[in-house]
Amino acid sequence: MPNAQNPAPKDPPSESKPWFHVHPNSPFLTGRAPKLAEARLLTQLSQFCPSSRPFRFETKRKASLMGVKGPSSSTGILGGIHGVQLVGRSAFGIEEAALREDDNSTCGSSDFAGTSQVFLIRRLWEQRPSCLRPIRCSLHGDQNIAETVVNVLTSLPFVALGLQVPRKNINTTLYANSLIGVGIASSLYHSSRGVIRKYLRWADYTMIATTTICLSRALRSENPKFLMAASTLLLPFQPLMVSAVHTGLMEVAFAKQAFTRPDLRTAHNLHKMSSLLGGALFIADDCFPQTPYLHAAWHLAAAIGVGTCNKLLE
Repeated sequence: MPNAQNPAPKDPPSESKPWFHVHPNSPFLTGRAPKLAEARLLTQLSQFCPSSRPFRFETKRKASLMGVKGPSSSTGILGGIHGVQLVGRSAFGIEEAALREDDNSTCGSSDFAGTSQVFLIRRLWEQRPSCLRPIRCSLHGDQNIAETVVNVLTSLPFVALGLQVPRKNINTTLYANSLIGVGIASSLYHSSRGVIRKYLRWADYTMIATTTICLSRALRSENPKFLMAASTLLLPFQPLMVSAVHTGLMEVAFAKQAFTRPDLRTAHNLHKMSSLLGGALFIADDCFPQTPYLHAAWHLAAAIGVGTCNKLLE
């Protein structure tokens, strides 16, 4: 029989599954939750807990006044509430890590696909041919005053050729004026120094491309409108590519005319030789910039080729 010294053992509390799992670092336990959210949690707890006694949360400040410090304050707040179990960091950490892994796998796969596409497009753009790259004006040449004078003098024949072009219509008139512009732009470039020199080099290339467009238009008025519009748009950015396209069209038209007109065969043969020589000199001038008077020789070869083209407009 139990006595005062040996009281009867109490029945062990019945173990039942808790209704709520509360994280120790929950904002409701640290005093950071708004009043409205705290009231909602109290309402949910009162629905599941059979006790009619109202619950009360102690904020971090009140807990500190009561002598409770650190993580134990959060544990003591809900420790005695029936149906509430405080779960350690590990259980929530596993679930949160799994959720983060799923989110990262989904977002990571989409981000990787987008990044790989960007890198692929950038790599293809970097490996584009030189004709699609922005113009890089070559500023070598004119090593001394003598070479500058020779380059300026060999630019003047283009002005004379522009004055000799028969101005039959608007297309031939534009071609004649563009030839004069080539001579002026080349003379200004070779006589310039300093920062403005690279802009005049660009103007020289652009003027040459404009001349090829005008010549192609003067020889073949039935050129596709799309080609002419595209050439006009690309003219400021890719003058060398525009010059190559319209020079090819001019060569085809010249060959057809020389095949049907015997009086043009001599001019066409001279044109072919001057074009080949001019192309070789243009490449040599770019590969061997220190060689003097190569650029002036290219001027003369190009002027001979342009002079033979005037025969097509007579």
